[in-house]
Amino acid sequence: MNGLVGWLGGAYVLVKALHVVVTFFWIAGLFMLPRYLVYQQAEAPGSPEDRRWTERTARLRRIILTPSLVLVWVLGLMTATSYGLASAGWLHAKITLVLLLSAYHGWMVARARRMGAGDRVVSDRSLRLLNEVPAPFVIGIVLLAVLKPF
Repeated sequence: MNGLVGWLGGAYVLVKALHVVVTFFWIAGLFMLPRYLVYQQAEAPGSPEDRRWTERTARLRRIILTPSLVLVWVLGLMTATSYGLASAGWLHAKITLVLLLSAYHGWMVARARRMGAGDRVVSDRSLRLLNEVPAPFVIGIVLLAVLKPF
């Protein structure tokens, strides 16, 4: 970054790389969760297969989604503050998209928990469409991070 050394010093590149890696994990989990719910939707609430899907989604949340979300935020804020990027317009736009994607994450986790409790108010078609929600966010976030247009 123009020869400047932020508070992370030489660790900046490593922290940034880890941020990218855990972002991949988080987005993969966000694509997987609605797909799991599509499969669970087809099962009778309370059936053995329904309970297996409930456990699978719980493991996905516990092992991939929640830890990745936390690390995305921690590592992302570390890289952003290391060089004082808090005033960069592109970063504000990126953080806004990440906030919205985090809200989607929370909504989908709540939806999965409700489905595990037998609630099937979201249609199969809606679940399939929800599976695509992360894609435009990822496109926007990557374009902002790489191009830094403003």
